[in-house]
Amino acid sequence: MTELILASKSPRRQQLIATLGWPYKVVELSADESIDHPIEASKAAETIARKKADGYDSMLLSDNQILVTADTVVVHSGKVLGKPHDKAEASAMLHMLSGSAHYVYTGVCLKTRQKSLSFTEETAVYFNQLSDQEIDYYIDTYKPFDKAGSYGIQEWIGMIGIEKIEGCYYNVMGLPTARLYNAIQSLIAE
Repeated sequence: MTELILASKSPRRQQLIATLGWPYKVVELSADESIDHPIEASKAAETIARKKADGYDSMLLSDNQILVTADTVVVHSGKVLGKPHDKAEASAMLHMLSGSAHYVYTGVCLKTRQKSLSFTEETAVYFNQLSDQEIDYYIDTYKPFDKAGSYGIQEWIGMIGIEKIEGCYYNVMGLPTARLYNAIQSLIAE
């Protein structure tokens, strides 16, 4: 039976991988997420996911294991928005996203002892106009400092602030589950 190894500290990714139906284990990784050459914003997450996977080859102890790594970036007007360092940076990001559209890209890398496969999933997210009070309340209550773009779609801000999305909801949470499921199935079938 295939076993998934999720190399991630993200509680959201851990929650989502648990729903896919395969046995899995989680290993928390500390990987260098820097990119040392110019790259298109939409390809940054996949590049980082592959870099993470390359650092965890030793985790694959048998032929029935698949290592799963992922990274998510938020892109607004061509600018990559990472995780905010403090309240001021989170507020600036949410003000930027307020009343406009942005893109969420999650790059995923799957690796077995024999092969690897990677892909990027894109979702467009449209925010309503947010008030200063709504932004402050969200930051003070939910402390989104571990989230790219300073928000979690599954939290209060997503419920009241997102007008619509085009694409995979779970991608915005950090793991495009339908595409991941199909990619795993194709690796198993090969």
